[in-house]
Amino acid sequence: MSSNWIDAAAEADVPEDDVTQVAAGGVELALYGAGGEVYATASLCTHGNARLCDGFLDGHEIECPLHQGKFDIRDGRATCEPATEAVRTYPVKIENGRVYVDLG
Repeated sequence: MSSNWIDAAAEADVPEDDVTQVAAGGVELALYGAGGEVYATASLCTHGNARLCDGFLDGHEIECPLHQGKFDIRDGRATCEPATEAVRTYPVKIENGRVYVDLG
């Protein structure tokens, strides 16, 4: 898989201990600030048609606002039903105060 690093946001625009939604490279992404790191996942929950950026971030888990399924933002795995299918995650790097996401 080839790299496709896209400038997604300013690092300062990613809230610590919270989530925001951005569009980068034609992809809707959820960006999370957790534990001093930035993580990126697909924006939509794999269980229902809900935006994860509207959910509640607790540590490294995002809770979907629709049915309260949860995902680990580090690897995308579903951690609480009714969510059972992992959400896609994307590699992130920070350079010169910008958040770059590898869309693959």
